[in-house]
Amino acid sequence: MQRSGLNAAYRFNRMEFAGSLGDLGTILPLAIGMILINGLNPLGLFLGVGLFYVFSGLYFKVTSPVEPMKVIGAYAIATGITAVQIQASSLWIFLFLLIIGGTGIITLIGRYIPRPVIRGVQLSTGVLLVSQGVKLILGTSKFQTLCEAAEPYLSMQSLGPVHLGLIIGGILGLLTLLLLENKRLPAAIVVVGAGLLTGIFFGTSEALHQIQIGFYLPDLLPFGLPSAGDFTFALLVLVLPQVPMTLGNAVMANADLSIQYFPNDGHRVTYRALCISMALANLMSFFLGGMPMCHGAGGLASRYRFGA
Repeated sequence: MQRSGLNAAYRFNRMEFAGSLGDLGTILPLAIGMILINGLNPLGLFLGVGLFYVFSGLYFKVTSPVEPMKVIGAYAIATGITAVQIQASSLWIFLFLLIIGGTGIITLIGRYIPRPVIRGVQLSTGVLLVSQGVKLILGTSKFQTLCEAAEPYLSMQSLGPVHLGLIIGGILGLLTLLLLENKRLPAAIVVVGAGLLTGIFFGTSEALHQIQIGFYLPDLLPFGLPSAGDFTFALLVLVLPQVPMTLGNAVMANADLSIQYFPNDGHRVTYRALCISMALANLMSFFLGGMPMCHGAGGLASRYRFGA
């Protein structure tokens, strides 16, 4: 997306499309894990993600990532907590971000956070994502362990003695490096396309009969209202550990990268705007039964690197 003068000009080409795929590797594993393991509502979850993308793009007018909150998502999948506890965390996140964003406290906090701390948060986020990716490739993630299969939706688990995830991950990783600067065949499109073809040719069809195509409206509060115990658990176990990463990665690092990538167009990406944007998104997620969401600096970097 580009912004020129006072009028917003949106462009959509193969590089923009490639960039839009840049953070699927963050969204899908955590989202699918929370749907399958924690029982989140897939309709509400993905509708919330889509609406958050649309309104973020319309307001910020530059590439704006949408991601699950990683600390909450990783803990939820690892421990199998209930959907209503995740729902309660979304409301806490809404209240916290609305207060610090609406009052301007986040701007004051940002003045006293040195840049090396922000870079450290970015590094730790990258290490976390790499470690999760390695687990998926090796077949040792929580979801794969529960399914007792390294590739739960593929008809093949290995090629001879070699784990199929290692083969697929190695080939697609090499393709990404080779095509990273290619504008005719953008890396993200080729890699995601190859993944889709792998699913078509080697995937199982056991769950296809459950798909019902149609127009469906989400239920509001699909899990009911959280109890006082759910709210207490969500605050102490989910929200408080998430707050430092949200402030460092989704607010400060994100705003810093936006100015770096879009010096002429990124002026709307401020600490306050990011906090309020995420607050409203998590209020929506609370009512739709989705997952806690944020603007991640890692997602911004990947989308920009792939062409957005």
